[in-house]
Amino acid sequence: MGFANGVRIVVFACHWCAYSAADLAGTRRLEYPESVRIVRVMCSGMVHPKLVMETFALGADGVLVMGCRLGECHYKEGNIRAEARRTVIQEMMEAMGVEPERFDMVWCASSEAETFVEACRAMAKTVETLGVRR
Repeated sequence: MGFANGVRIVVFACHWCAYSAADLAGTRRLEYPESVRIVRVMCSGMVHPKLVMETFALGADGVLVMGCRLGECHYKEGNIRAEARRTVIQEMMEAMGVEPERFDMVWCASSEAETFVEACRAMAKTVETLGVRR
C-alpha cells in the first residue's frame, strides 16, 4: 500500500488514548488524510528521540507523537517524559536539516476522535506547505 501523493505522515499513538481516539474516528467515519500511518505504542513516553529521527531518515514528511492528556497517563508520567523530549527532538531535527514544524506532540483522551483527526489534518497541511522531503 503506497502513500497518497508520496506524502508520509507517521503517528506514534499511545495504546490507551490516542490509538483509541483513532479507532473512534473510524467508527464515527471521520476522515483524516490518507498519508497518515499509525504506529501503536503502549505509551508516548516509549517513543525515543532516536526513533523519531530514524522515522525521518526513512522518508517521513511529518511525525506526530500522540498520547494521553498530560497528567492522565496510564503509566503515570510517560507523557510528561515524552513532552520533556520535545526540545531535544526539535534540536536534533534542526541539526539533521529537517524543519521542526514537521514534528508535533498532541495529547487527547480516548473519547476525542476530533482531536486526533484535527492533529492529522494540521500536520498534513504543514507538510503540504513545506513540501515533501526528497
